[in-house]
Amino acid sequence: MTDYIAVENLSDEMAKDELTYLAELLNKANSAYHGIDSPIMTDAEFDFLKKRNLEIELKFPQYKKPDSPTEKIGYLPSETFSKIKHSKKMFSLSNGFENNDLYDFDEQVRRFLNFKVSEPLEYTVEPKIDGLSLSLRYEKGELVFAATRGDGTTGENVTENAFMISDIPKTLPTKTDVLEVRGEVYMEHKDFENLNTFHDSLGKKVFANPRNAAAGSLRQLDATVTAERPLKFLAYAWGELTEPLDATQFGAIKKLKNLGFKTSSHTKLCKNIDEALSHYEELSKIRSELGYDIDGIVYKVDSLDLQSRLGYRSTTPRWAIAHKFPAEYSWTQLLAIDIQVGRTGALSPVARLKPVTVGGVVISNATLHNQDYIAGRDNSGKKIRSGNDIRLNDWVEVYRAGDVIPKISNVDLTKRLKDSKAYQFPSVCPECGAEVVRDDGDAVIRCIDDLNCPAQAIEKLKHFVSRKAFDIEGLGGKQIEFFFADEALSIKEPADIFTLEPRDRNNLTKLKDRHGFGRKSATNLFDAIEKKKTIEFSRLLFSLGIRHVGENVSKLLARHFLTWSKFVHIISLAQNSDSQEYFDLGAIDGIGTTVVSSLLSAFKTGKGRDRIEKLADQLNILDEILPDSNDNFLSGKTLVFTGTLEQMSRSEAKSLAENLGAKVSGSVSAKTDLVIAGSGAGSKIKKAEELGVETLDETEWLSLIGK
Repeated sequence: MTDYIAVENLSDEMAKDELTYLAELLNKANSAYHGIDSPIMTDAEFDFLKKRNLEIELKFPQYKKPDSPTEKIGYLPSETFSKIKHSKKMFSLSNGFENNDLYDFDEQVRRFLNFKVSEPLEYTVEPKIDGLSLSLRYEKGELVFAATRGDGTTGENVTENAFMISDIPKTLPTKTDVLEVRGEVYMEHKDFENLNTFHDSLGKKVFANPRNAAAGSLRQLDATVTAERPLKFLAYAWGELTEPLDATQFGAIKKLKNLGFKTSSHTKLCKNIDEALSHYEELSKIRSELGYDIDGIVYKVDSLDLQSRLGYRSTTPRWAIAHKFPAEYSWTQLLAIDIQVGRTGALSPVARLKPVTVGGVVISNATLHNQDYIAGRDNSGKKIRSGNDIRLNDWVEVYRAGDVIPKISNVDLTKRLKDSKAYQFPSVCPECGAEVVRDDGDAVIRCIDDLNCPAQAIEKLKHFVSRKAFDIEGLGGKQIEFFFADEALSIKEPADIFTLEPRDRNNLTKLKDRHGFGRKSATNLFDAIEKKKTIEFSRLLFSLGIRHVGENVSKLLARHFLTWSKFVHIISLAQNSDSQEYFDLGAIDGIGTTVVSSLLSAFKTGKGRDRIEKLADQLNILDEILPDSNDNFLSGKTLVFTGTLEQMSRSEAKSLAENLGAKVSGSVSAKTDLVIAGSGAGSKIKKAEELGVETLDETEWLSLIGK
């Protein structure tokens, strides 16, 4: 796994691909965490990735996914429980990670309310309990039902289980028609440890952390199991009310305590954001002494009248924010440095560590990025870690700040062995022994033998069968590795995939008799391969895994040349850098010299070209079909969408534009013909005005296309 590229350095294609990846990953993580109480990543990882997803969406709004994680709350309620629709939506909280995020929050609140900097603005500040959100509905003082947050609109009915929690009052000293109290179900550290000890003695599965234990205990089908678990409940909010609790957040919390609910003794009323941040610092110091998990501090505008004026975004209130604690750090020993070779030949160093627990997760690997990072410098040559390099057997500080793979933040030079030597980056590829090179301006060292390196070959084959390429059912990464190593029925290059069935017929040991396969699975695989012999021009080009030629570039080239045969013919002529074809290729809008160089290298006469021709001979390659313009003035025009569209998703708008023959870009330039601005449009409008580009609002856009 590699480190993430800074958002500001992402291309349109990279942003689009990453948003697709993040939507799938975050939605999966959300379901695992909330739905089955079995997280697949840490909270810090999730927060980091969700924040990165939002940052990419803000810079590339045209690629925002319809199922964007930023538009979701919680999880879909399990089918195991009956459903309860919340009378008032249960929102999630936006997150801040640095003090500046909180100053920005304060500024945004003031701007929305038209408050001057000098005007008083009080905040209620409270610990953010790491547990499971629960809503309790009381009618005439009697508890009538309890529901989890679910997706914010509908939750799971866990009423019977809630009755088993001693912290939850069954009756209240009030006869108010409706009072919905909301809070967090959690488990204290000592109780968690005792529960796991008990489970371990019985040979049962132990829980990963107190949050999982609490969630799993509350979501039991047998309420008597919940009764045996030491669950706590802490109240901090409310839903539907017949009568207001108080005029302020802090006063309402006091009222909940008077009604018999447990509330946090660390909740504090702060006069301003600076005082609120001071309370954050105080709580962060005693975090480990609380006896239960908190993962941050929540700031809420204290006045309920102001909360009402501020209102809500789609998933979060404007009047509240969670200030997350920073990543945890641990020291451990670096045992080895392994070099992994990727699809494009990049040599990526990975640190193998003596296992250490960081933030509740056991870590044994960390990214080392590249040669410069190991040497103590960033990609621009500036010192990192005070210029200290990383060596074998060093004691290193490891942290998880939400990145998918941990990083090394520091080196303890006092523990460095006297005979240690600076790490020597490989001068040849560790997989094939070929020469490695580092291009000017590139931090990555690459193996130059892209045709014979087995590591590159395997990764290219995995890309070839991936979802956005050939997407062959039953032929994934594990199967590729199996066939690559198989001597009798090997797949060494893409063309081999489409000769698999006839080769199997002539093989003494049939695929159906191999480990992991049977008659049905073998037949299904052959059928799936056969179905994929017909492929779109753009999809085929993308599947080849040519460096710098991603999904968008592939579509661009396909739309320009229309047929595979014409494309290959022009590429062949363009091998002569003095030819008109070479000039014309570089002049295609969106195709630069870097892409041209990669294309020419991939299709130059020799083994690489032979492999592509061998593959193409076995396929039915469909011509690219351009939208019928019918004298539509949008045909051939470049459009940019910015801001939030109200009547259709960004994806739908883009699709409509492309079907009308337009090209949709992510940035405004002199080549832009039209900008469609939704609500909240920002810098792109200003840019369009500076360049004199015509701008339409959403209503005008819909009228233009006849919607």
